Formats: sequence, C-alpha cells, structure tokens
Amino acid sequence: MSKKVLIVEDEIFVALEIEHIVEDAGFTVGAIAADRQAALDAANDCDIALVDLNLRDGPTGPGIGIELASRYGIRVIYVTANPAQIGAASAAALGVITKPFRAHSIAETLQLAAAEEPELEAAEIAGFTPFPPGSGSWSGLESRG
Repeated sequence: MSKKVLIVEDEIFVALEIEHIVEDAGFTVGAIAADRQAALDAANDCDIALVDLNLRDGPTGPGIGIELASRYGIRVIYVTANPAQIGAASAAALGVITKPFRAHSIAETLQLAAAEEPELEAAEIAGFTPFPPGSGSWSGLESRG
C-alpha cells in the first residue's frame, strides 16, 4: 500500500512541484495544506508530512510538525530555506530538506521515511539533514500502514 503524504506549503507553485515529485516517487498525496488548521484537518489520512515553516498563518510549521508527530503518528520532514528556525521542534521530525530542493532529495527522503525503521545514521541524501535518532518523539511512534 502506498504511503500518503501531507504537503504543508502555502506557496501554491512550490506545493504543486512537491506534489509531482511525491507522485513520481510512487507515493500518494493525501492533501496540500497552507496553514495549521488545514494540515490538522487532513492529518488522519496521512503517514508522512513535508512541512514548510512559514505558512499562510505565520511561522506555524514547527508547531504543526510537533502536533502531526505526537497526535497523529505522522513522520515529519521539514522543507525550508530557514532550518535554523526549527529549534526544539526538531525533536518531532526525521530531519530537514533545505530549499531550494532537488526532486531526488525529496524522493529519496520519502523512501527513507516510509521504511519500517528509518536508518538515519546511514542516510546520505543531498540536501537532507537528518536529526539525531532517539532525540525526538518520532522514534517511538508506530508506523502506520
């Protein structure tokens, strides 16, 4: 069964580009959300989330990542040009893809996130920085699927 990906991005052209990458990588897009409420409304149906930090409702991405991981068991990957803004919210995520991104960075990171037990220590994906395993709530979450 294909994992469903939630895209949390308020810039529509960026969101559509990510949508094509996700589908080309063999995943299903569960929803595209431009703010916190839309992301949480779509969360029940998704397994992985690609989350920008600065959205239509402000810099809510880090908080959204925490909620998606802790309340819904979603594996979170931040996608941002400002990784320093993630702060303590890194505890909820597998890592960060830095904008501007390359399609293969997103595709390979999604493959990693879809694994039963992601091997972050061995991840060598250009443009992706993994957060230390065991440092975040995601490591103890059940994989849905």
